[in-house]
Amino acid sequence: MGVKLSIDGKSIPLNEFVESILAGTIAGAVTTLHGVDANWCKIEIQIEKSATP
Repeated sequence: MGVKLSIDGKSIPLNEFVESILAGTIAGAVTTLHGVDANWCKIEIQIEKSATP
């Protein structure tokens, strides 16, 4: 599995260990969700930090 990480548009390089941990964790969690096909091809996640008051 390939993992790409970018923060505020800047690409962040990942070593093989971090890439493996992220891919396994995300894929494992997502595939347990109702309605997700076990034969998925691509998962996209976007995380936005809420503005602090």
